[in-house]
Amino acid sequence: MRPGVVTGIGVVAPNGIGHEAYWAELLNGKSGIEPIADGVAGVVEGFEASRYMPAQLVVRTDRWTQFGIAATALALQDAGVDLETVSEYEIGVVTGSSSGGNEFGQREIGKLWTQGPAHVSAYQSIAWFYAATTGQLSIRYGARGPSCVVVTEQAAGLDAMAQARRVVRSGARLVMAGGTEAPLSPYALACQRAGGRISAGADTERAFRPFDRLADGHVPGEGGAMFIVEDRPAAHRRPYGVVAGHASTFDPRPGSGGEPGLRRGIELALADAALPPEAVDVVFADAAAVPELDRQEAAAIEAVFGPYGVPVTAPKTMVGRLYAGGGALDIATALLAMRDSVIPPTTGVLDVPEQYRLDLVLEQPRTARLRTALVLARGRGGHNSAVVLTGELR
Repeated sequence: MRPGVVTGIGVVAPNGIGHEAYWAELLNGKSGIEPIADGVAGVVEGFEASRYMPAQLVVRTDRWTQFGIAATALALQDAGVDLETVSEYEIGVVTGSSSGGNEFGQREIGKLWTQGPAHVSAYQSIAWFYAATTGQLSIRYGARGPSCVVVTEQAAGLDAMAQARRVVRSGARLVMAGGTEAPLSPYALACQRAGGRISAGADTERAFRPFDRLADGHVPGEGGAMFIVEDRPAAHRRPYGVVAGHASTFDPRPGSGGEPGLRRGIELALADAALPPEAVDVVFADAAAVPELDRQEAAAIEAVFGPYGVPVTAPKTMVGRLYAGGGALDIATALLAMRDSVIPPTTGVLDVPEQYRLDLVLEQPRTARLRTALVLARGRGGHNSAVVLTGELR
């Protein structure tokens, strides 16, 4: 079966636009979390959509879609792909989404209430929709191959990459895949706070502290990553890595007493990659920063790898939880970590309870030989996703 080879990375993140800028800031411990009107969040500063798309497309799209278009343009440039050499029916698009175009939708509904229906943009009908980014990318690049959107909240970025691998295996030459999110409009933040998992902290360096004794929720953020996934690496350059294994599972019904599905997801992803647990060199954790969810994740990692059995990190503490963009950004981070043989740190965590028997990489990067990485994500509602990345074709 043909592998899903990652040949290009495009990043739009709170601490850097472009994967090299983001990576440098991450290794330097630079946070993109800053104060907003009602708390703190990971905010993408200096983003100019018009640098990546025509002005008429800017006014037709939500900020979330603009991030996706920009990240895809950066990924294509990074991969050095000439789409003219690939049949349009062999090019697919798979994106992950969570909240959709909420900022665009809030603005236009506000116009409806205050000015009347004649003032509402005709693009309201599509700009809010979860598949808008997939559709706009398909139109922009003439991609007529298999395309879809995956809506599994934080797990969506991982699930999108897994679907991209399936599309490649079904015969596509190239897939633009990943996930982005822009959930910082007042409406979006109100919805998130109603869920009870947002940190009440106002300290930009300490509000998001997964696996910490004082963890009280995550910090929201915007941005994400897109990738070029191909059926084979280009002869003239080394790919970033391969999507070697994946699994998605669901948690049991609340109150049923069943075991959370993350452990099984890890085991199934390793089985899909035909790798034993000891082959994994680093785990990029979901890191919910909700005590019960942290406990469940730590238990799942320990059950598979043993106590302190593998380095674990959650560099999302420097950007926030990006929902559909978060899993995708973790994949980008893992691929760059394997490229440079260094594990980026988890920041802001000061007091790890003894019950979390994890080898957490804290505060400073750790040099290590990295051939295989496991990326984890859990979406609200019981979604679990695990992706195994390898640095070489096998």
